[in-house]
Amino acid sequence: QEKLVESGGGSVQAGGSLRLSCAASGYIDGGYRMAWFRQAPGKRREGVATINTYDTTRYLDSVKGRFSISKDNAKNTLDLQMNSLKPEDTAMYYCASASIRSGDSLRDVDYKYWGQGTQVTVSS
Repeated sequence: QEKLVESGGGSVQAGGSLRLSCAASGYIDGGYRMAWFRQAPGKRREGVATINTYDTTRYLDSVKGRFSISKDNAKNTLDLQMNSLKPEDTAMYYCASASIRSGDSLRDVDYKYWGQGTQVTVSS
């Protein structure tokens, strides 16, 4: 069974850093395009960063220069390094995997597999 499990969330003060990790198992191919999404209370889910099998990345404008996405195809893991965190980064963060290797979509409809989420809270 396909499974994505996130870890690394927590609480941090503004300006701090966190590193999120996602482990994929089952039929999820480590070479698939993967992404991080987030959803804050009362807001729509938004794509934060994506990376495909060619290591092409794309970021939400508000996180450019602060967040960095990386993946290890052999280990089927996906990471998100988050630096200079701001209170507006507070949200539930989700790992997602597409069923194709290419592209750079940040639309949630373009992802097939989803994790349960990990909470990130940034205090001012």
